[in-house]
Amino acid sequence: MAKSTAPILLTGGITFLNEWLGNGHAPTSELKVLLATGIAAGGLALIEQIPGMQPIAVGIAWIAFITMMIAPVNGNSPIQNLSKVTGI
Repeated sequence: MAKSTAPILLTGGITFLNEWLGNGHAPTSELKVLLATGIAAGGLALIEQIPGMQPIAVGIAWIAFITMMIAPVNGNSPIQNLSKVTGI
């Protein structure tokens, strides 16, 4: 398995759950997130096959994860929803 696959799948999964549970959107309307995650995982896995590009693909995947956790796009970010639930 490519080294960028785990962080990009984690990004997509958390985004899907955050939109569904945290922001109250219907899961059927958020299925496009899962499709985009699969496309991104496949694209990054292909990029990793180019000699010397593995660190760049892994870096892109982790940057996507960190950005998704912090930046609110369609409502609250996962960190904002987590702090709301825990009261921190």
